[in-house]
Amino acid sequence: MPDGVTAGAPLVVTTTAVTDPGDLLHHLPGPAASAWIQHGDGLVGWGEAARLTLPAGVDRFAAGEKWLAELFDAADVGDEVGVPGTGPVAFGSFTFDPASDGSVLIVPSVILGRRSGTAWRTTLSIGAGLHDSQPAPWVSPSQLRWSDGSLTPLDWQHAVAAAVARISAGELRKVVLARDLRAQSSRAIDPRVLLSRLAARFPGCYTFACAGLVGATPELLIRREGRRVCSLVLAGTMARGGTAADDAVLSAALLGSAKNAEEHRYSVESVRHLLTPLCSELTVDDAPHLLQMADYQHLATAVSGVLGREASALALASSLHPTAAICGTPTETAMELIRELEGMDRGRYSGPVGWVDAHGNGEWGIALRCGEISGRSARLFAGNGIVAGSEPAEELAETETKFRPMRTALEG
Repeated sequence: MPDGVTAGAPLVVTTTAVTDPGDLLHHLPGPAASAWIQHGDGLVGWGEAARLTLPAGVDRFAAGEKWLAELFDAADVGDEVGVPGTGPVAFGSFTFDPASDGSVLIVPSVILGRRSGTAWRTTLSIGAGLHDSQPAPWVSPSQLRWSDGSLTPLDWQHAVAAAVARISAGELRKVVLARDLRAQSSRAIDPRVLLSRLAARFPGCYTFACAGLVGATPELLIRREGRRVCSLVLAGTMARGGTAADDAVLSAALLGSAKNAEEHRYSVESVRHLLTPLCSELTVDDAPHLLQMADYQHLATAVSGVLGREASALALASSLHPTAAICGTPTETAMELIRELEGMDRGRYSGPVGWVDAHGNGEWGIALRCGEISGRSARLFAGNGIVAGSEPAEELAETETKFRPMRTALEG
């Protein structure tokens, strides 16, 4: 059964306007942080007014939606700001595989937010009232030791070759295979340090933290504001060049790559197929564009629409997950092959991560470029879309590029 932490008394919620707080991340008092930041705007939270942890064997999205509805509907809410992200908000992070334990929803006891020049502070309490956290000093990771994850690089290349053989045999068209990498620090790893470094280096990404999962994802699974929704589909990746000339060559190679175009097309059609029945209007860009970050670049396609029926941001994330961008196609066949070949449980890597408010507005990304932080340990993840033209050595090199954001955040 789900493990929910609440009290019998209703949630008391107060949102008030505040002067611009500056860097939101610098207000986090301790390492136990919740965050969702892009270009300096977003939400940070600390403390826990309520928490739900979901085991395998339940419909994790439906159970989470039901729990939040009961909690939020009974809440005593005073909200003088009234924009998406004010009032009661839950941060969430869901497992990639429904057979995995550990999906979680957290309603912080304090939330600080900003969007489009408007800033606010929300306090949330149940029963005895608000217990704010005392500030703790920020401490950087130190003396990191790196080790292989569940598969060695050579074993993972063998898994890629096996996947290509299955694709060539006609069992499926695409599968996404991930690998992990482990780091050990001489002292506890403070997620706030990683968040600050990631947000500074990748301001266009969604820098996130939820229950120890920390990262900066470039991929927006779904945003809902009222009845309007949007998504940014990413598939097909290449490193950036060290010079402008090298960068131009790599960009042209990515745009001209048949392998990456095929991988991207499957991902776009996956999102189109899943959103079409939910929307009265849906617009999908005719061709992908380049989304360029500090270390890498992606093929990207924007999708936008108008909902044809009521659905919260969390319900929409449930409908979309897993897309072909992080699982493959056909979905069920790809999921079974992932379970067979990856040699690990992804946990919440490549699952939906984000937030939802009491009105159903919210933003959910795909948990990429991320790591699970626990005490002095970090477990990093990276994955690639595998299609018929994939070469194992090239795929391995691409995962190293995708590890780089979190490795840099840990190493400083």
